[in-house]
Parts: sequence; C-alpha cells; structure tokens
Amino acid sequence: MKKEIDSDKAFIRLNNVAKYYEMGESVVKAVDGVSIDIKRGDFVAVMGPSGSGKSTAMNLVGSLDMPTKGHIFLDGEDISSLNESELAQVRGKNIGFIFQQFNLIPTLTVFENVVLPMALQGVPQYEREEKAEKILRRLDLLDRREHYPNQISGGQQQRVAIARALANDPEVILADEPTGNLDTKTGLKVMDFLTELNKEGRTIVFVTHSPELAKKYAHTIYWLKDGKIERVTKERKK
Repeated sequence: MKKEIDSDKAFIRLNNVAKYYEMGESVVKAVDGVSIDIKRGDFVAVMGPSGSGKSTAMNLVGSLDMPTKGHIFLDGEDISSLNESELAQVRGKNIGFIFQQFNLIPTLTVFENVVLPMALQGVPQYEREEKAEKILRRLDLLDRREHYPNQISGGQQQRVAIARALANDPEVILADEPTGNLDTKTGLKVMDFLTELNKEGRTIVFVTHSPELAKKYAHTIYWLKDGKIERVTKERKK
C-alpha cells in the first residue's frame, strides 16, 4: 500500500551534493553543490544542455551513484553512507528506472525482463508472474511477452522498460531522456503514460534537454548549468 502523500515533506533530498571525477591531473565537477527537494507526488524535470550534469544529478537522486560530498536523504534517512548491497535494496524497493538506451537484457524475453526485478527482491514466482502479466497487459504488450528485445520496435522496448520499472511498485520513477531514442509521436505517448502514473500518486523525475517537454509535463523544473542549479521554476498545470 502506498503512503499517503505529504505535500510538504521531501521524499528525496539532495543537500549540497557534489560529484567530482579525476581525469588525469584535472578534476571534473560533474555536479557541484546541488540541493534538490523532491516531494511525494511531484512531477520533476531536470533540465539542461549536454554536459550540464543533469544525468549525473539523476543518478545521485536514484542512488545509482554516491556523492563526493554532501548528503542524500530518502524518506528522511541519510543513505549517503550505505554500502552497495544496502543501496541495491533501497533502489529495488523504492525507485524504478527508465533508461534512454532501454538497458533491456537481450537474452531474456519481454516477460522475463519484467519478472527479473521482482525475482531480485525475493517475490514468490506465482506472484511475480501474475504481476508481470498484469503490467504487460496495461501497456498493451502481452502479445509480445515471448519476444526478445531485438524482435520488437524501439517504442515497444521503451514500454517494456517502463513495465520493468513498475515491477516492484516503486514510489518514484526516474527516467533519463525517456523520449531520446523515439520518434515524436511515440515519445509523447510515453510522456502521457508517465503523466498517468503521476496522477495515480507516483513521483516522476525525468531528465531532458528539451525546454518544451519540461514545460509541458513537469510541475517543477530544475535548470542545471555547469553542474550547478541555475534556477528552479514551477509550472502551472490544468
């Protein structure tokens, strides 16, 4: 059962977070002192040009990466010092990821790709198979369940990626350039589905380089430039 949304409390908080990479004798400051508050039920865009640090920021939001300095809080708990095994459990239960390159496992069928995250969380076989079938039906992919990723279209692969992200019923969906490899029509369908999930109570965070996309769908936009937050804007939605 999902928690009741507290609109005044941040579910994910980045507090003065930085991520530095050593490149020979130089240091690349991919993210440099960023603070982000994401509340339950929000629809957030992380916006910026190539090299602005937006994908690194999303990886930090999703605890795929740990900060060089600063703190990351998930539902009030500082997760910055957790080990990788503990972080994997946190991610698996709370966060669903949708990647621009889809990142589906090519040797697994559509159905097996969706089942896998539940298997990693120890969900009983009958339960995960029943749930995978339900999710695939919702995304109009049930007739593709025995296909492999290379046997379906890019748009269908993206929907499989969404189905996989939903497998463990996460509170937060993180999407890195979810329309980047899709034609305009298919990309808008993906964004409309994310909007539908948001209306059901899920928190959506997506990375984009498109101001039009960010303004059309997001409620809150973090504008990044050179690893820093340039500004934060709120968008009015009907």
